[in-house]
Amino acid sequence: MLALTLVACKPTPAEPAEPPHDHAHGHDPGGHGRVNEQGYRGHHRFDDPAKWAAEFDSPERAAWQKPDEVVASLGLAQDAIVADLGAGTGYFAIRFAKLASAGKVYAVDIEPSMVAWLGQRANEEGLANLVAVQGGADDPALPEAVDLAFMCDVFHHLADPKAYFTRVAARMRPGGRVVIVDFRPDNPDDAPGPPAAMRTSVEQVSAAMAEAGFRLTRSDTELLPWQYLLVFERAS
Repeated sequence: MLALTLVACKPTPAEPAEPPHDHAHGHDPGGHGRVNEQGYRGHHRFDDPAKWAAEFDSPERAAWQKPDEVVASLGLAQDAIVADLGAGTGYFAIRFAKLASAGKVYAVDIEPSMVAWLGQRANEEGLANLVAVQGGADDPALPEAVDLAFMCDVFHHLADPKAYFTRVAARMRPGGRVVIVDFRPDNPDDAPGPPAAMRTSVEQVSAAMAEAGFRLTRSDTELLPWQYLLVFERAS
């Protein structure tokens, strides 16, 4: 969903073969989102952010995505510098900005319409510490080093996770963490998220992150019903 738009809502019956699905902090209400960025699997334009916001921010999604619980579990400092990688419509970025009120949140997406939407939303909600960033398929283009880099429901879209997170590693502050939330491979077909063939396991994510210079420090498969939450730190 970087979109990296690191997003989803209530599932509908599975579609045949390997349907395109949405990027951004979750997938569409049907559980099959549509990626719109170069460098990601699939291709679809996010030319109507208001429409996607209504779907991504729905109560149905909140019931299983548990965004407030996810954010609370990270123990962010009020002055933390956060990067929401694949921020989409700002589902998590808004929450980070309100919590880290004395810090800064970079809401990164590679879809121009989403970046514009994020900037507008930050202004409308009076969040001066929320900054929309135009990222690339292999580079988040972070303006400064961060304490936390967060990616939800986007990792399985990355064409080259090693290249992407190698660049993230170069923009981490001492003691910084990368948090990855994505869908578990063993979910039933009618669960939210991408088709089974596109889901990535904890082992696959950990191996890719190790190649980029990170080590796994926390693996939580209990917090969310359909997803894992993984925390990584620099290996050295």
